[in-house]
Amino acid sequence: MGKNKTSYLCSECGASAPSYLGRCPECQAWGSFQEQVSLVKPKTDTLRNRTLVGGGAETNTPCIMRLADVVLENAEVYSSGFPELDRVLGGGIMPGGYVLVGGDPGIGKSTLMLQVASQVGQRGKFVLYVAGEESPYQIKIRAERLAVNAEAISILALTNIQQVLESIRNARPDLVIIDSIQSMYCADVSGTPGSVSQIKECAAILMEAAKTLNIPIFLIGHVTKEGTVSGPKLLEHTVDAVLYFEGDKYQNLRILRTVKNRFGSTQEIGVFEMAEMGLREIANPSELFLSQSMLGSAGNQPGSVVTATIEGSRPILVEIQALVGQSAYSTPRRVGNGVDANRLHQIIAVLERRLGLDFSRQDVYVNVVGGLRIDEPAADLAVAVAIISSARNLSVIAGTVVAGEMGLTGEIRPVRQCQNRWQEVARIGFQRMLIPRMELPPNSLPDSLMILPVATIGDAIKACFSPRRPGADASPADFADLASDYSEDSTEILIEELTP
Repeated sequence: MGKNKTSYLCSECGASAPSYLGRCPECQAWGSFQEQVSLVKPKTDTLRNRTLVGGGAETNTPCIMRLADVVLENAEVYSSGFPELDRVLGGGIMPGGYVLVGGDPGIGKSTLMLQVASQVGQRGKFVLYVAGEESPYQIKIRAERLAVNAEAISILALTNIQQVLESIRNARPDLVIIDSIQSMYCADVSGTPGSVSQIKECAAILMEAAKTLNIPIFLIGHVTKEGTVSGPKLLEHTVDAVLYFEGDKYQNLRILRTVKNRFGSTQEIGVFEMAEMGLREIANPSELFLSQSMLGSAGNQPGSVVTATIEGSRPILVEIQALVGQSAYSTPRRVGNGVDANRLHQIIAVLERRLGLDFSRQDVYVNVVGGLRIDEPAADLAVAVAIISSARNLSVIAGTVVAGEMGLTGEIRPVRQCQNRWQEVARIGFQRMLIPRMELPPNSLPDSLMILPVATIGDAIKACFSPRRPGADASPADFADLASDYSEDSTEILIEELTP
């Protein structure tokens, strides 16, 4: 007969301690240790004696083999029915793949998985949807609202992981969706569903089921108030891919971002729009992010500039807006939505040092329109131009796109995949693009796009705010002689006009 054992587990990282600690020595979280009373007894795990090779046959001796002797099966990587999701997954649903999908409450995780289940089921696959938080009746109501094919989805309303595992072994579905991992529990482990010990054990059992039975399993996970997946960090290390569903639940835009992927790039994103009939893919994100911008026959507004960013392998055009105003506080505010705050401080410091601008008594707000977050430094130049445009109430020449990394000395440094950027700019219909000075590939420039290489922030100012200031209806021919602005002995009227 077993006896009770008391231990303390950190709710943030899962670290264990024999006594209560005020601060976790692993993750440095305060007040995160919780008492766990468990009955020490032998575990009865149905998968612990299975090997990961050989289709799950029972064995008492570990099977050791050379890597060269492993036979590659012709496993089909099939589509989820959503090209945006396939892009993030690295090509599609991988047999035996173990994927975690996290996101804020109400963001659309269950909606996405239900639509994926319908699309996969319509291709003749057997999809098992394990409902741990909702009844089949509630799921049927949502399925009718989303107009998905209910005939293609099988529902299993269970939270006992042993019973779920037995059902998976007997039915052998082509795809399993667990909604959610925090609702599952193992009878051999103490603690309530959602606790660290329960999540660790349930995740381990499902992982072995995915690998031994070669069945792809998608887990829906809750997130904490800090935005990370609830439960131990081990959960993210166990799975093959971790996807985060981002967006404001009061807006329609949804972005599916991958932070870990063993089968593909971690830089890809999927763009969706929450509509009345569920999630809808956005095949052309550039037009979505620019649809609400003030770009048109009236020209740009002061403080607005368009940049070309790269997300994975796809170029996306987004609008960056800046607002510079008199500060009412002793310490001016620096707020960046969609851009790194440290990067914003660095850009402002460069403008003050290299151009002589003074922001010591002015608040600076920068926002990426549409809710996209830009992590790459290629947006530095666009942020700098937007700040200058707002500070001096000057509009950027209409039809201009800016891309480039800005160094501490004010130089504009090269960015990756520059050719893909200007091809997207030309496709959308812009006439001018500022890029870092580089050797341009021959016969690669679109005829409809004027490429303006710049070497310093001063060159960028001359190209964005021409002293001649053509009107909003200006054509590319009106900028034919703009190259003179780049000569060493060119006038510095614009620089003097921008600086105090």
